[in-house]
Amino acid sequence: MKVLVIWRLLTVGGVNAGWRNRSIYFKKHGIETEFLYTTDHGGLHIMQDVAPVYVTKDENEIITIIKNNNYNAIIVVDTGKAFKWIKKADFKGPVIVEARTPELMKLKPHLKTFRGINPETIVVPSYYQKRLVSILTDEIPINVIYNGIDTSFFRALPEGEIDFEQAPILPKDKKIIGWIGRLDKRKNWQMLIEVAKMIKNQRSDIEFWVIGGAQSVQREEFKAVWQEERLTDVIKWFPVIPYQQMPHVYAKIRKSDGCTLATTKTESFGNTFIESMVSGVPVVASKMMPVTELVEHGKHGLLFRGQNVDDAVNQLYGIVDNPVQHQQMSEAAIERVHEKFAIQKVAEDYIHLLKRIVGDSGETGEVITND
Repeated sequence: MKVLVIWRLLTVGGVNAGWRNRSIYFKKHGIETEFLYTTDHGGLHIMQDVAPVYVTKDENEIITIIKNNNYNAIIVVDTGKAFKWIKKADFKGPVIVEARTPELMKLKPHLKTFRGINPETIVVPSYYQKRLVSILTDEIPINVIYNGIDTSFFRALPEGEIDFEQAPILPKDKKIIGWIGRLDKRKNWQMLIEVAKMIKNQRSDIEFWVIGGAQSVQREEFKAVWQEERLTDVIKWFPVIPYQQMPHVYAKIRKSDGCTLATTKTESFGNTFIESMVSGVPVVASKMMPVTELVEHGKHGLLFRGQNVDDAVNQLYGIVDNPVQHQQMSEAAIERVHEKFAIQKVAEDYIHLLKRIVGDSGETGEVITND
């Protein structure tokens, strides 16, 4: 079987991290995955070593790719324009829609019209996202398939395997709070600033690591506030950390008896949560769906109320100041991910879905040409 995944944005984020893991697993089970993006936002390095990647905005080139590669199915991720390309290419195989945007108004354009294409199903990464999508459509079946993680890549590294020489360098006598992701409105770096200000006024044994944001829309705004608030001593910013280094980043956070902090306002899933957890690093985040689908309060991390800075700081202290609880959460978090989010479990669900939709015959979606 051969499938094409179409998405607008080639980012270093949860959607592509999830698809990277899926494509590796798919290949072991006879399914070839190819990817088509219109814009590279710094994510090419995490995808190009696992599958063929096309990056183009040229409609004729896109149509040619669809026509010439004999795909058995096409999966469209939050890209409304893709249905026009599929239609123009006269692709006759099944089309699956993935709805990943967790904001209703931004999701709507991608589900508003399918331009004559009849998707077989919509795949979402959480039950929260299923509820959101069901507001916009009630005619197409919705399947919940969680993002999966490669537990041979992301794992609690033994100290002898940790790369202490590469950035970020672990300081002595500091507990690390990791903040990982894009610098934009939804990820809510503004709350991180407020949390760091409060902690800086109270103690000197905590350091924040901001990982990512090199190509984020609000990177300059973040940089200005970070400097104006005189937080460069307590917040260390690493705009680009290679994906292959991330297990080492989590390992250093775990060794410091630290945790990760998510200040995000909304998510459709949250890949960094399960990366952190399977690496043995407890999570502190807002008590909301779908976070509560991933993290059980008091067991795998601690959850704060809404966007409450005081409560967030208290929950952070509850982990970094309690080494016994930290160890218990670390072990429980690893077990949780292996049981529920390991790639071999969730990718198997996707394979069953593909086989049901495409069939086991392996016939390609016939492309009718006008030649």
